[in-house]
This record gives sequence, structure tokens and C-alpha cells, in this order.
Amino acid sequence: MKLSKRLQTIANMIPPNMRVIDVGCDHALLDVYLTLQGMNECVASDINENVLEKTKEMISKYQLSNQILIQKSDGLKEIDLKDDDVVVIAGMGTSTILSIIEQKGPKHLIVQSNNDLKELRVGFSEKGYFIVEEQVVLEKGIYYVIIQFEKGFSSYTEKEYLFGPILIWKRDGKTNCYFKELLDKKKRIYANLPASNAQKKKFLLEIRYLEEIIGKSFLEFEV
Repeated sequence: MKLSKRLQTIANMIPPNMRVIDVGCDHALLDVYLTLQGMNECVASDINENVLEKTKEMISKYQLSNQILIQKSDGLKEIDLKDDDVVVIAGMGTSTILSIIEQKGPKHLIVQSNNDLKELRVGFSEKGYFIVEEQVVLEKGIYYVIIQFEKGFSSYTEKEYLFGPILIWKRDGKTNCYFKELLDKKKRIYANLPASNAQKKKFLLEIRYLEEIIGKSFLEFEV
């Protein structure tokens, strides 16, 4: 079974011999893959009945009905969470992810949010998590950032909250391309903002951070 780049990256970040709680399981592709590898026990969870029916079909196709537990749950509310469980939440927005973590506080999380990565990092930090790993994935022309959190103290700078305390030190081509795309996007937004716009200074700061990260000299802008 072959996964998408995004799901394969998530799978690679999951330690062996730990139960995986896949929240918003999206047909349980990740769960099927991990179970076939024989390294993890999985719980495929979703609140949507149609998704759960597709999940059952996928699990049955691979003859894993006796190995993967399917659980209807609103986030983690109906999950009997154990200390060493790894919770995966991928493909949701930051506000939804943070609301799920409000329900229960798992020790180990792997998260991929579709938006507001600064708010995600700040929110997890405030809830008592630190960042263990961050990975960038390019899939069908879209960059995804996957973050591994663990329970524990964390305190980061503004630049680290914005762009990732792990990512800003990575020097691989994929991560550099991700930062360059972010830089180009923020430059375009900055250029189109009127001089009186209060967001101008914010974008200027982010542009300077990104230039520092990718090793370029600061450009001169008027605020």
C-alpha cells in the first residue's frame, strides 16, 4: 500500500509499538498502512457517519477488521486515551485542533494544520507542549507542515512561533523552497498594502525574518 507524501511523512514520525489514535481518520489510510507494517495498533476515529462507512470499507478491503478499532467520536471525547498513545490530527484547521486538545491532553501528538501555524505553535505552547520535530512536505503544489508535539515546557521567540523552531535550522532544499515561497507571498502582500495599513509593519518583520532564515540580506522597505 502506497501513501501520499503527507501521510507517509506522518507515518515515518510515529514511533513503533505505540497505539495510534487517528482523529478525523479520512478513510483510515494511515491506520491500514501502519497495521500492515505490523508496528502499531490503531484506532480510526471520526464524527462523520459517511466517513466511518468508507473507513469500514477500506479496513475490510485489507482484511483488518479484527485489528483496527473504528470509533465514532467528536474529537477525543469518546476515546479511552492511554498514557502512551500517539494522537494524529491532520487536515484540520488550527482552531479545531486546539479545541480537540482542550477535551483531553495527550502526551504525544503529530499535527498537520491547514492554516495559522503561528497560532498552532503558540496554542500548544500555552497548553504545556514543546516541539520535537517539524517536517515540510510538498504535495500537488501545496506545502504542508507536520509538527510533532510532546508534553513539557516550551518557550519560543516570535520568529520561532512564526516559522518553526526546528524548521528554521533545517538546510535541506525542500525546506528552503518552502521559506522562499513564503517570502515571495509576503512580499507581494506587503507591496499591495497601502502605506497607512497597520499590517505593514507586521509583514515587514516577517519578511526580514524569512530573509534571515534563508540567508539573504535584508531588503529595504518603507513602512
